[in-house]
Amino acid sequence: MSSPPDQNDPFKAMFQAGNAMAQGFNQFLAQQQPAAPQGVNAAAWNAESEALKTLQQEWMARQAQLWQGMLGKAPDQPAPQVASPSAGDKRFDHPAWAASPVYDYLRQAYLINAEYMKRMAEAAPVADGQAKNRMRFLTRQMVDAMAPSNFLATNPEFVQKALETKGNSIQQGIQNLLGDLEKGRISMTDDSAFEVGRNLAITPGAVVFENELMQLIQYSPLTDKVAQRPFLMVPPCINKYYILDLQPENSLVRYAVEQGNTVFLVSWRNVQADNGHLSWDDYIEKGALTAIKAVREICKVDQINALGFCVGGTILGSALSVARLRGETPVASLTLLTTLLDFSETGEIGYFIDEAAVQAREASIGKGGLLRGSELATVFSALRANDLIWQYVVGNYLKGNKPPAFDLLYWNADATNLPGPFLAWYLRNLYLENSLRVPGKLEMCGVKADLGRVDMPAFLYASREDHIVPWKTSYQSRSLLGGETSFVLGASGHIAGVINPAAKNKRSYWLNDSKTANADEWFDAANEVKGSWWPVWAKWLKGFAGKEIPARGRLGSKAYPPGEPAPGRYVKEKA
Repeated sequence: MSSPPDQNDPFKAMFQAGNAMAQGFNQFLAQQQPAAPQGVNAAAWNAESEALKTLQQEWMARQAQLWQGMLGKAPDQPAPQVASPSAGDKRFDHPAWAASPVYDYLRQAYLINAEYMKRMAEAAPVADGQAKNRMRFLTRQMVDAMAPSNFLATNPEFVQKALETKGNSIQQGIQNLLGDLEKGRISMTDDSAFEVGRNLAITPGAVVFENELMQLIQYSPLTDKVAQRPFLMVPPCINKYYILDLQPENSLVRYAVEQGNTVFLVSWRNVQADNGHLSWDDYIEKGALTAIKAVREICKVDQINALGFCVGGTILGSALSVARLRGETPVASLTLLTTLLDFSETGEIGYFIDEAAVQAREASIGKGGLLRGSELATVFSALRANDLIWQYVVGNYLKGNKPPAFDLLYWNADATNLPGPFLAWYLRNLYLENSLRVPGKLEMCGVKADLGRVDMPAFLYASREDHIVPWKTSYQSRSLLGGETSFVLGASGHIAGVINPAAKNKRSYWLNDSKTANADEWFDAANEVKGSWWPVWAKWLKGFAGKEIPARGRLGSKAYPPGEPAPGRYVKEKA
């Protein structure tokens, strides 16, 4: 290996950048010194360590290869490809990156630096799994932010677009930036293209009950006959329910109605300051259990079928545990979509949650107050910064583009607030201490929770690429629930995997009748099936629907008269 370049060599800057990166990791580890008993060995990671020396030498060799290749190539020859983007990375697809040796050098040098930083994170002597994962996550955030595509001076697409439009793209980009500053968020879609109640959440129905926490919507039948046993959907309260009812062609709500079910849905309130006292028990008692009671009374049945999605599934599972411990059996079958009951591995959202963070929330809003929707949205966007932040920074501000209309991204930006006591309890008892999985450990609504008492048949769905609810953790629900379980694994992520309409029949899913407690064993023997998992679920649900009866001529009942039409006003409240 040759000696480091002299002061006049442009490679000097790259050499200094590498040392700066190493020093940054040294500082991080030094800050972890008090946590040494948890596996952090800061003393083993310094500028003289063999591991760091090896990484630096490999990094310097690649940078030297890139620089020398650039200098030695003929003007009409393509630049040497020392580094290439990973599969699926579209940031450098535009031909302008390869057309200029300057921009091609910036692109490849960045990719070399990015790989170097990620390898440093992997090699750092941090034995504690949570600390290691947090280091990986923070490294990815830095790497994503450093991309030359994110900056005016280093993005050739910005220059080309400005020349093509005679500067209009710059003007439009500034207007887009000012508009987003006024909104307080980055625009991901054309907001003017959508309106809840006009072209989103338009499955016909009416609000048949409401309290301070939720509205209960009953949907109008779309078949002459319906199942005797009604069906209740409990969506997550951390975002708006209409992810389940976007537009007719991708609405799980409408699909369930079309299958001959009398469908009800909980529309959680987008809580404001006067609701900042609401607790986890309130979401169980005033939310899930109250909705179950109303549906049973409206339809005059002893049992209903119920579905919970994400946090809605955790709330519903907890509520059914409370009901069973009270001696009640109000639900005949349970569907859980991308739901955590065991919080042993919580994916990337868990990187934000530790003892210090939870104590801070408990002190600030644990006895009352709100977690603002904008803060929650920022956290979720950070989990996929390239897709949900930098893509739009480049497109909206550098290129001056207007984002296209996309219903799912409109929903994604429609933020919701959370009451402080609810959030603090949820973070402490579930994410941090994972107590729900332990029978009798948590008290909820005056009883000791026991998921083993939730013994009705259950259909469990998880998404293979879910970064919010890891599918293997979701699979652990099979060992916690007391009844017979069926498990289906869908392709794609947390939302796209769930919202996979049967009519479009895209993607795929995996099936296996095995009851093994081991997720890897289940998957190894599973069969992949092309298309949507919705029909498999609909067929399963029919087994608990009861006999067919004529569809009801009116919504609600004398005790629960229909009020405002769906989607109701709660879902339209802004954070």
